[in-house]
Amino acid sequence: MISTIQVIIVEDDFRVAEINRQLIEQIAGYKVVTETRTASETIAFLRQAEALPNLILLDVYIPDSPGLDLFWHLRSEFPTIDIMLLTAAKETKIVEEALHGGVLDYLIKPVEPVRFAETFRRYRSRKVLLSSKNELSQEDLDRVLFGTEMRQDPTSNVLPKGIDRLTLERIENVLLQSPAEGITAVQVGEAAGVSRSTARRYLEYLVSVEIVGAQLHYGDVGRPERTYRKL
Repeated sequence: MISTIQVIIVEDDFRVAEINRQLIEQIAGYKVVTETRTASETIAFLRQAEALPNLILLDVYIPDSPGLDLFWHLRSEFPTIDIMLLTAAKETKIVEEALHGGVLDYLIKPVEPVRFAETFRRYRSRKVLLSSKNELSQEDLDRVLFGTEMRQDPTSNVLPKGIDRLTLERIENVLLQSPAEGITAVQVGEAAGVSRSTARRYLEYLVSVEIVGAQLHYGDVGRPERTYRKL
């Protein structure tokens, strides 16, 4: 099983890099091992590293690397490292080239914190799944490729009776910002502005489609509580 995911941030603006570091390290299971400002600094660090990172968060606009030159260099010399792009580059040609090169995600600046966190949580879920099995079922592959099982996709137009899309989105947004150890139905209800029973109904639906995990938490006294966290 994978433990902590090691990340390098390649960003020439130190202020943006620091913000990204803080956002990443708020998510359970991640550690930023370094920040680099240029292509040459990035390549030099990787060549002397005792262990390669799992993931690079890369900007397109790097002073000594025009376009996607650094991206392609990394894909060639360090093919085992996954790459996500976080950049202001919106040109279709660049996006298509990055997708062709196997970029894991393409985030356009300024990115919403919820979208940012969702990307990293989904990546960790993918790594955990891939490291835990020798063979994958179609359902497993759907989770790897699309983030969930296609036949149970909660973003589809058809939701079960009693599940409203707007309320579901509010519940999911609360979960994205919840602590790594999980959150109770009471806490979700308070944050989302719904009753505990409503929160529990939506949470159990998300558990059923494998978007959320649940476990019992035993406190010092009283009955154990069921806590929920985004997978």
